[in-house]
Amino acid sequence: MNVIGIVGWKNCGKTTLASALIRELTRRGLTVNSIKHAHHSVDVDQPSTDSYKHREAGAREVILAGGQRFAIMHELRGAGEPTLEDLLARLGPCDWVVVEGFKTHAHPKIEVHRRECARAPLYPEDPSVVAVAADYAADFQGPVFDVNDVAGIADFLLNPAHPERYNHQRESNETAS
Repeated sequence: MNVIGIVGWKNCGKTTLASALIRELTRRGLTVNSIKHAHHSVDVDQPSTDSYKHREAGAREVILAGGQRFAIMHELRGAGEPTLEDLLARLGPCDWVVVEGFKTHAHPKIEVHRRECARAPLYPEDPSVVAVAADYAADFQGPVFDVNDVAGIADFLLNPAHPERYNHQRESNETAS
């Protein structure tokens, strides 16, 4: 699976670009998964639900399954936050994974930066930024895309000559003969 990160400061448009890129890659017939990193406490379950009661009773993982989707809730129970590699290994097969966040990880990333963003861009200090999506002419030494040029960004990612492609190989439990 190929992995691309979407990074930037709060309210600079990361989710907008990540969602648009997922939509564009899917429109082109590719299977896309995503990982969203959050710095705050996350809970997709509600206290009144049975699945919540299962977790509160001590289950480490609870799968909530229905006719349209399923969700796995995994309680860390004091364990450290999983790495990006740990999370990638849990995903099902796909062509691309769009990762929003994990800005300190060394996977290839596209930084979203807007003129009105009060903080300086990340790319001068982060060699894993392979492109910038901005609403101004950023002085990045690689590709700079208009923040709304989702088709151009997808073309860049799908170009087989793109030297920064990151292909995450799944670990196999089988040994070679």
